[in-house]
Amino acid sequence: MAEDQATFRLHRLLWLLLGWAGLIFVRLVWLQVIHHDDLLRLAQQQQQKMQWIPALRGTIFDRNGQALAKSLPAESVCVNPQKISDPAMAADLLSQALNLDRAKLQEKIEDAKLRGSGFLWVKRKIMEDEAGALRSLNLPWVEFRPEIRRFYPHHMLAAHVLGSMGMTDSGDTEEHGTAGIEESFDEDLAGRPGLARVYTDVKQNPYDSVVARQPEPGADLTLTIDSNLQYDAEKALQAAVARTGAKTGSVVAMNPYTGEILALANYPAYDPNLPPAPGEPENARSDLAVTTPFEPGSVFKTVTLAAALETTNLRPDTIIDCGNGVITLFGRVIHDTHRYGALTMEQVYEKSSNIGAIHIGLRVGNRTMYQYIKKFGFGARTGIELPGESAGEVRRVENWTPSSIGSVAMGHEVSTTSVQLAVMAAAIANGGLKVKPQIVMARHQPGESEEKFAPEKPKRILQPETAITMRQLMEGVVLRGTGRVFATLKGYTSGGKTGSAQVYDLKAHAYTHKYNASFIGFAPVVNPQIVIAVTLNDTAIGSAGFGGPAAAPVFREVAMTGLRILDVPKDLPDNLKPASAKPSDYNDLAIAGLGDAPDARSSEVVSSVTQSPPASEGALSKAPDESRRQFFSAAVVGPKVPDFHGMTLRAVLEESSARGMPVETVGTPDAGLVRNQDPPAGTILPAGERIRLEFAK
Repeated sequence: MAEDQATFRLHRLLWLLLGWAGLIFVRLVWLQVIHHDDLLRLAQQQQQKMQWIPALRGTIFDRNGQALAKSLPAESVCVNPQKISDPAMAADLLSQALNLDRAKLQEKIEDAKLRGSGFLWVKRKIMEDEAGALRSLNLPWVEFRPEIRRFYPHHMLAAHVLGSMGMTDSGDTEEHGTAGIEESFDEDLAGRPGLARVYTDVKQNPYDSVVARQPEPGADLTLTIDSNLQYDAEKALQAAVARTGAKTGSVVAMNPYTGEILALANYPAYDPNLPPAPGEPENARSDLAVTTPFEPGSVFKTVTLAAALETTNLRPDTIIDCGNGVITLFGRVIHDTHRYGALTMEQVYEKSSNIGAIHIGLRVGNRTMYQYIKKFGFGARTGIELPGESAGEVRRVENWTPSSIGSVAMGHEVSTTSVQLAVMAAAIANGGLKVKPQIVMARHQPGESEEKFAPEKPKRILQPETAITMRQLMEGVVLRGTGRVFATLKGYTSGGKTGSAQVYDLKAHAYTHKYNASFIGFAPVVNPQIVIAVTLNDTAIGSAGFGGPAAAPVFREVAMTGLRILDVPKDLPDNLKPASAKPSDYNDLAIAGLGDAPDARSSEVVSSVTQSPPASEGALSKAPDESRRQFFSAAVVGPKVPDFHGMTLRAVLEESSARGMPVETVGTPDAGLVRNQDPPAGTILPAGERIRLEFAK
């Protein structure tokens, strides 16, 4: 009996042992077979982790090989918030070492702990002294990670072209290009990051690492920008803003044949090495030349005259009735800023007569004008390789009012960018071809041959003879018109067009007496090698804010630097003196409201203007202008000036047309007779000169 009980106990123990062994076996199968992969992954997560190895971002060079943006090694600091027992103490230590706001840092750490996050960036790409100070604290929950820091060695130079780096959204852990070339070519520049397997101990301290994939550096880019010209453009623009009281401004310098951008400057500017600071102007980081359109004013008369030369019988010497400064357009009485009588079309352009431009626009017609506006590329993006480009605004003809042709002909009711104006000027300079602006010249991937970007094939928009005629008209603006003195180059011929458009106040819903002052130009005239568009927005009231005194000096400085850099031979003697002028000669203001002429009185033109001998308003001095006397010497050959004294306007036009002599009228030609003339009767009229006639009752 006792033996049976012992055997029973033995059997029960045996079954227990077998059951226990079975459970162990089942557990082993469960762990080693069924969940082997999951458990192995969990173990690896505890013992090792994968880290990105940042790729070296590509360098950005200017056209001469000067580095404008490059990458340097740096370190960033991160923590595991779950390992921080006292966020206040941690924030205190970290903020002192890294120069951070203690309260904000503590809030970030506490928020991450509440969310259960095991990772938090404390500060990215710290300085060497900050890293040393933090390492000396020997904090076990602090981790240093290698990164790449973007550095712009010339700081503010070409900042709007280059752009900057930053986080594009809240979920980003890596920086991306946020503007300029850095954004447009972010994928090319970034390269491909590598991977490293890092082994850690029980306290998650790394003790070894193995590179799983090598990082691939990004491509280097070579821009069309010339750093020296870019520097001078930014310097000249900044000086012009200070001189004119403008709020913003931009300069675009371009090769007229290839579309290569040689300089692109904006004001205000910024340093892409630094984050936005309190008090920084809101548009400091905006590429205004590309992204911000404006009403161009009288520079747009270039489109009006080009369309007229191609689609009407108007020619440079065609007489345009300027109505003594008044015209009635579809029931609206419009007053010009000047009281011109009859001018040739050439003079309309040189003196920037608004009523003359309106008459020319009426001859062209709405639909034809619209077609040529679109031909020049207005209302469409140019395709420049910079982000955020604006197309400007060109309303369809169906949306024009009856008087819109008057506004459009002088550069209102349309909006353009500075880059678009440079493209328009290039089409005149290169013989009638619309080019695509280009700012990236080549791309070089390490280990591969350099890839050069050929300019896009230009598109013909004007006949060559039209472009040549317009080039001559633009030269006249510099020699005799609203651009003289300020746009005259030392040793080079040049052509251009001024523009002054009233600024629209969005709050008041009215045009103000502040202006968008512009100048487009090229040099030399016969074989242009550089085209420049200058715009100063919201300039001071009065003649000092017009396109000639405000924007043309920037053109002059940038053009002189560009021609020197390009080694363009001079085509004029250095000692030629520019013609003299008085403030009213620079008034090229395009009337926005098509009503009364705006009050253009107030500030004087800057002191560099050489004043003409005093004369009464609208009258001629009895003696010829002394600055022109050299042209009336006996050595000059040409037709003799007839005696126009006592003639009516009709008789003058018949006589001058028969002799092929252009005339300029002042006074009251519709109701008066010629009382004075310059040059006097019997003198020789040199080629290109005009006879000025004073009419009075």
